[in-house]
Amino acid sequence: MNILFIGDIVGRVGRRLVERLLPRLVDRHQVDLVVANGENAAAGFGLTADVVRELFDAGIDVLTTGNHVWDKKEVCGFIDDRPRLLRPANYPGQAPGRGCGVFATSAGHKVGIINLEGRVFMSALDCPFRTADRLVEELRRQTPVILVDFHAEATSEKAAMGHYLDGRVSLVVGTHTHVPTADARILPGGTAYQTDAGMTGSRDSVIGIRKELAIEKFLTQMPVKFDIAKKDPWLNGTLCTIDVETGRATDIRIIQEPGE
Repeated sequence: MNILFIGDIVGRVGRRLVERLLPRLVDRHQVDLVVANGENAAAGFGLTADVVRELFDAGIDVLTTGNHVWDKKEVCGFIDDRPRLLRPANYPGQAPGRGCGVFATSAGHKVGIINLEGRVFMSALDCPFRTADRLVEELRRQTPVILVDFHAEATSEKAAMGHYLDGRVSLVVGTHTHVPTADARILPGGTAYQTDAGMTGSRDSVIGIRKELAIEKFLTQMPVKFDIAKKDPWLNGTLCTIDVETGRATDIRIIQEPGE
C-alpha cells in the first residue's frame, strides 16, 4: 500500500498546486490513500466549508489539522459532520470533531489515522504521548496500518514521538514548521518517520507568508497583517509504502514537486 502525505497546504496557491499536481502524483506512484494537513488552507489560517469541499474534490481522502484548526470560527459548525476532517486528538474532550479514524482505500484496506498536537512551545493540551497510547491500542484492533500526523514545533518532541511509537504504527510524520526535513527513514521497529513534511505553497516566502511582511515584523516588532506569498510554489510531502498484513513500512521517500 502506498500512502501520500502532503505537507501543510498554505492558502489558495497551495490549493491550486494540489489540484494541478495530485492526479499525476497518484498515477505515478500508484497511491492508495492521500492524506494532507489543511489547517492553513483558507487564506493561510484555518478552514472553511468551501475550502474543505474543494480539497476533497481535488482528490485528498483525509485532512488533518493542528493549532490553527479553530482560526475560522465556522469550522465548529461543520467539523462534526466531516468524519474525514480531523483535529488534534489531544484537545479536551469537549472540543468538536474527532482526532482519529479508520478509512478504507479503494482496494478495501483499512488505514487508521491519528492527528496529534505537540506541547513544547505550543498550547498546554493533553499529553500527546498518552493520547497516542490509547488511540493506537484502539485502532490496532481494526488495522495494523496506522499513520500519525504529529503537528508540533520542537524537533525533539517529534523525534521522541517517532521512537516512542516505533513498531506500533506504520508512519509518524511531522507538520507545523513548514520546512521539510531531510531525515525520512525507517526506524528499527518498522515505523517510517520524517520530522516535518514541509509545506505546499510559495517557497519564495517566509513559511508561506510574503517575505517582506515577515521581515518587517522581525525588524519592527509591530503588528503586521500577513498575506500569503504566491511566487515559486512547491508541493512537499512524504510517500510511504506499507505492508498491509504487518503494518510495517517498507519504504519512505520525500516528495518535492515544483508548480507550473
